[in-house]
Amino acid sequence: MTRRLGDPPCQRGSVTGESCPDLFELSDGDFAVIGTDRTEELDALLPADASRADYERIVVITRDTLLRAKRDIPDA
Repeated sequence: MTRRLGDPPCQRGSVTGESCPDLFELSDGDFAVIGTDRTEELDALLPADASRADYERIVVITRDTLLRAKRDIPDA
């Protein structure tokens, strides 16, 4: 992991460590997401032109987490 995108969880109000969605940029340019696995709940709701492989999960992060990371997400 090369860097965190956005503010650390403690700056977003997580003081217990129980709710710590996070975003990271990896050294190969990909992104890693720590979030809540909601695959079972959301899989059937995917639009017809979306799919996921068996090894992929639908992970949810809070809106605040993504909005705070926006400034750190590269345009290209």
